[in-house]
Amino acid sequence: MGPRADREAAEQWALVNTPLGQEWSGRARYAAAMYFYRRGEMDAETLEVYRICSRLDGEDPLPIIRERGAGRHWLERMGFSAE
Repeated sequence: MGPRADREAAEQWALVNTPLGQEWSGRARYAAAMYFYRRGEMDAETLEVYRICSRLDGEDPLPIIRERGAGRHWLERMGFSAE
C-alpha cells in the first residue's frame, strides 16, 4: 500500500470512528464502512447495520452487530467485545 492509500485508509478509519451524536455522524460512519466493505475488510451483514444506523447519529452500530452475531472480525478490529 502506498502513501496515498495509507492516507485514505487512515481518513476512513477516523470517519468510521466518528463520535456518536455529532450531526451527520451516522452517514459518515456508513460511508467509511462502505470503503472497508469494498476492500473486503467488512462483511455485508455488518455493512447493513451501518446502513440502518446511518440516519441515527446517536446509535452505536457495534452492539447491534454483536447482537446479530455478525462481524466478529470487525468488532475485534474496532476494539469491541464480540461476546
